[in-house]
Amino acid sequence: MTAVALLSCKKEKPNLQTYSGLKTNDFVAKVDGKATELFILRNNPGLEACITNYGGRLVSLMVPDRGGALKDVVLGYGSIAEYLASDGNFGALIGRYGNRIKDGKFTIDGKEYDLPKNNFGHCLHGGPQGFHTKVWDAEKINAQTLKLTYLSKDGEAGFPGNLKVMVTYTLRDDNALDIRYEATTDKPTVVNLTNHSYFNLSGNLGTQILDHYILINADSYNPVDSTLIPLGIAPVDSTPMDLRKELHYIREYINTPFEQLNIGKGYDHNWVLNTGGDISKKAVQVYSQESGIVLDVYTTEPGIQFYSGNFMAPTEKGKNGILYIHRGALCLETQHFPDSPNQSSFPSTVLRPGETYTSQCVYMFKTDARK
Repeated sequence: MTAVALLSCKKEKPNLQTYSGLKTNDFVAKVDGKATELFILRNNPGLEACITNYGGRLVSLMVPDRGGALKDVVLGYGSIAEYLASDGNFGALIGRYGNRIKDGKFTIDGKEYDLPKNNFGHCLHGGPQGFHTKVWDAEKINAQTLKLTYLSKDGEAGFPGNLKVMVTYTLRDDNALDIRYEATTDKPTVVNLTNHSYFNLSGNLGTQILDHYILINADSYNPVDSTLIPLGIAPVDSTPMDLRKELHYIREYINTPFEQLNIGKGYDHNWVLNTGGDISKKAVQVYSQESGIVLDVYTTEPGIQFYSGNFMAPTEKGKNGILYIHRGALCLETQHFPDSPNQSSFPSTVLRPGETYTSQCVYMFKTDARK
């Protein structure tokens, strides 16, 4: 059970209000004996990212629309208490293993490990007490950079090895949020870290994302079974999964009677990127015609999970009392493939002592003047 206590504010930490309306005092608490805060990053052009060390969550991200007005483009909550009351992953760092591990089991060097089962009998996002529920140690390096560290002890959630994790958020002056991951272990283990931000580029967080355009630079994807476990790799050609050649409305194919879309109730799949881990090559582009905001995604990872908010339900309110509706956001989770520990044909996610896991994801923002 998570223990939480609200803390009184110290004089040297005034109750700051962010561009998005968040108040820093609403994030001052103790969770399982560790202090939580809200950290504000601002770059020279004037963008703002707010991050809490509870789950390493991106709480708000203010970027300019085509008219220059700052818009919040990520879903989240206005206080630590609201995050604790929800089992969602809004903006969270995910680990030890992002996405699914079949039957909550994997084997390394002949030894089988059992994990929590929290999704169709599988382990999803490291289990119900994954990294998204942990209080990370935080150090604000400068006005634009936050470093988060966490020690995941040997046996936590069934995973082997003491895993030392460092995640660095940098709000760059080219209007990109740069997320860099590093991890080391003292026993062979599996690692697949990602960020689970929910984006709505319209800046109107109470609306659907079906009128967003999307392009994914991938010739293939992972089809899944009825419990969303990959069945290998398949070409996107002549299917609604082909999002390569031009920007498509998300609504264009999402309700097509195509088995894979029926299984996921929309898009909820990993695409096998054509970028080959080259951070200079664009993996995904998303565009809101309403706001003119464009998001370009770059990554060193071989895959990306595009999730179209299919399981969102209008049952909870987020920041500023906004009701988060069905398909009210999309996720773009840079990653190795789901269930890689059990599928030898997929790129390996095994990390051994003496090695360093590294990953980088860049969410870059710009505007398009077209209406």
